[in-house]
Amino acid sequence: MTTERLVKLPPLENGDRLTRSEFEQRYNAMPQLKKAELIEGVVYVSSPVRVIHSQPHADLMTWLGSYRAATPGIACYDNPTVRLDADNEPQPDAVLRLEQGGNSWISDDGYLEGAPELVVEIAASSASYDLHDKLRVYRRNCVQEYIVWCTYSQQIDWFYLEDGQYKPQSPDASGILRSRQFPGLWLAASALLAGHLAAVLQTLQQGIATADHQTFVESLQPTPL
Repeated sequence: MTTERLVKLPPLENGDRLTRSEFEQRYNAMPQLKKAELIEGVVYVSSPVRVIHSQPHADLMTWLGSYRAATPGIACYDNPTVRLDADNEPQPDAVLRLEQGGNSWISDDGYLEGAPELVVEIAASSASYDLHDKLRVYRRNCVQEYIVWCTYSQQIDWFYLEDGQYKPQSPDASGILRSRQFPGLWLAASALLAGHLAAVLQTLQQGIATADHQTFVESLQPTPL
């Protein structure tokens, strides 16, 4: 009778330096772990989620989910693992992407691969790796828009990619931030920071009602044969 020796994988630990394959093997062996990321070959394991993170996360998902409901042809994901390149497998708080014709796709084993059009992260402060290491990774992989909500400083930064660099978007005269990749995706940042979700959704509905959004939706529909 042959006895096979089972090899137990070591757990993921903050600061581990792994290949993406090693990272995925260890992550899959820890079903109790809710969030871990590989950024520039270094492992980051998240702490338990506090309310200061989960409430903003819920509001952002409500905003993005409402836009998705009005925009057939795009997809919205909550905390997806994204295979960006050989050294980077982040798990952003939210992702918005084109289902067809974009730069990302769903792998055979169910992961998101490539660069989604828009990524959102919630950070504790401007010192977070979301505004440093991850920003550089998303920029290098050509994520077209990147939103970071710093919860302690109560600041929302919306970056867009231009000439290989992230540039900060400024609100218009009404205080509204508008997506360049997703027409009609409007954000009343001050209302979001104040917790006025109804006002955030009202502003979004104004964006969805524009002719630009309607044209965008039509462009996403398959061409009849």
